[in-house]
Amino acid sequence: MAEAPPTEYFIQGITHSGKTFRPSDWSERLAGVMSCFGPGAKGPNARLQYSLYVRPTMLGNLKCVILDSRLRDIEPMAFDFVLNFAKDNDLVVTEACELPPEHGTRKGAAG
Repeated sequence: MAEAPPTEYFIQGITHSGKTFRPSDWSERLAGVMSCFGPGAKGPNARLQYSLYVRPTMLGNLKCVILDSRLRDIEPMAFDFVLNFAKDNDLVVTEACELPPEHGTRKGAAG
């Protein structure tokens, strides 16, 4: 049996009352809290990288943060921090599953 794909939470930059969340760089700031310097990065070549589990994105014209449920297993307090940020700021959160690679292909269809 295949392993179920992880759940992702889309934290949208809009409140439940329909107001755009401010400041405009909120998604980068939130994801930045969970970022770290790349492996072996030191000195002037060190680069900050967003976590694979908390990353900013755009959905159309709406800023969002994608929170991967696997963070809960790795660092439950960090996972709770991100979801509580959304709750405390009345942000819309949508739960979704990552689609498997074969999604959208039809078996036996002529290619």
